[in-house]
Amino acid sequence: MTALFALATSLLWGLADFGGGVLTRRTPALTVVVVSQSVAVVVLGTIVAATGAWSEASAHLWFAVAAGLVGPVAMLAFYKALALGPMGVVSPLGSLGVAVPVGVGLVLGERPGVPQFAGILVAVAGVVLAGGPQLRGAPVQRRTVALTLVAAFGFGAVMALIAEASTTLTGLFLALFVQRVTNVAAGGLALWVSVRRGAPALPPEGFPWGSLPALGFVGLADVAANGTYSIAAQHGPVTVAAVLASLYPVVTALAARGFLSERLRAVQAAGAGLALVGTLLLATG
Repeated sequence: MTALFALATSLLWGLADFGGGVLTRRTPALTVVVVSQSVAVVVLGTIVAATGAWSEASAHLWFAVAAGLVGPVAMLAFYKALALGPMGVVSPLGSLGVAVPVGVGLVLGERPGVPQFAGILVAVAGVVLAGGPQLRGAPVQRRTVALTLVAAFGFGAVMALIAEASTTLTGLFLALFVQRVTNVAAGGLALWVSVRRGAPALPPEGFPWGSLPALGFVGLADVAANGTYSIAAQHGPVTVAAVLASLYPVVTALAARGFLSERLRAVQAAGAGLALVGTLLLATG
């Protein structure tokens, strides 16, 4: 069950990142974040009301609030790093956030066996290579590296926090709702500050109503990924769940190949293969 839900997380996050990346080519990134997460808030709010999940409110919801605050900071740092430096450096470094939940699992006493440990090493190497690391070219600014590491830590922290936010399915709906409300509040504040500084909130042609279904998909896929990861982490070793859930860069690269006809570099293809081998080792270990 852990492997199944963790791999579903990678699929959902990978598709959400692909969709978000396509949308931000035409619409400011902050607007994409706020609108997509607002759609998720409406859907989750309906589910919470229908299931009576409010009855499971507890102090654990503070983990969801923390995840909601950390998430937008990580996204903004990641987008800023992409604007300053080459994607071939930023993308692989951003995937190193898996170290946070894996570290949490080790601190809590998890000790993966030899096949699983080998799977972790192979899968992480595959994820880094699937990002197409840029090994040659102009030196990268220290600010770019710092922002990318902040984003990586933030992404990993969200994974660790949301896994602690609830232990039941209805409680998970409530935790995800609280996380998304916090996301929208934090992202909305950042968008307001950005507009006050002169940055546009919308593309020149106005609100992209035609992109609303895609925006909704991005928001719902992202929240579903948080949910499937939480289930995976609660039903098996966090060290395994975190690594398998972090294979999303491979999904994003394959989606770009399938939908945009982007050609995979040799190092990316090798990374995808290594990620698959690591997945098999983790799933069978």
